[in-house]
Amino acid sequence: MPGLYRDEGVVLRTIKLGEADRIVTVLTQGHGKVRAVAKGVRKTSSRFGARLEPMTRVALQCYRGRELDVVTQAETLEANRGLREQYTLLTHAIPMLEAVDGVAQEHEPNPALYRMLTGALRALGELQNPVVTSAFFWKLLSLEGIHPMLDGCARCGRTEGDDDAGLVAFDLDEGGALCRACARGGGWPLSYPALDLLRRMLGGGLNGVFAQPPGPETHEVEQLGIRAVEHHVERRLRSTALL
Repeated sequence: MPGLYRDEGVVLRTIKLGEADRIVTVLTQGHGKVRAVAKGVRKTSSRFGARLEPMTRVALQCYRGRELDVVTQAETLEANRGLREQYTLLTHAIPMLEAVDGVAQEHEPNPALYRMLTGALRALGELQNPVVTSAFFWKLLSLEGIHPMLDGCARCGRTEGDDDAGLVAFDLDEGGALCRACARGGGWPLSYPALDLLRRMLGGGLNGVFAQPPGPETHEVEQLGIRAVEHHVERRLRSTALL
């Protein structure tokens, strides 16, 4: 039928509409971010209301509307139930959904972003390691074309082989680490363990990062990642207050 399409996606958020409906925001594999009305899903008799919860990966059939699409079918592919049942995992999963909602464009396919989100949710559920969220923030920025400069000063270009070029801060506007001299002009303090962790996250060493126990540098990288994502989307991530 004209206007009907099928896709799979991850539910990012839901908003109540009227007495029984919801507006669901879904990152789909082939249609980008989609906002659609799920009619009657708040009724106890709804056939697929429980399938359209945040973090759930679903197969959808939708009817293309003028402003909002309409969900006509929904089947669960991955419930990710464990992420909702453990508060610690929930508080680390929701910020990933909010960050994706902030960068994804409506009806613009981004298969790499979709694969990264589904993989991160699966990894968080299996490993139950909060470092997954920190790594996701930085991988998301890299996918968006904002790969931080970590091997030299982003302001003056000094490398660690130069005298007095120890990298001790991170500047969001410059997009990378700052040497000791440039850091006097501002930037967020950055310890060497945090810098090393960030390098391994973005340099293909995620398995080693996930295998080590979280330390103070983990929280440091997480908080810096939150600030970097907020700087990119130009708004606060409300869910990160739970971290």
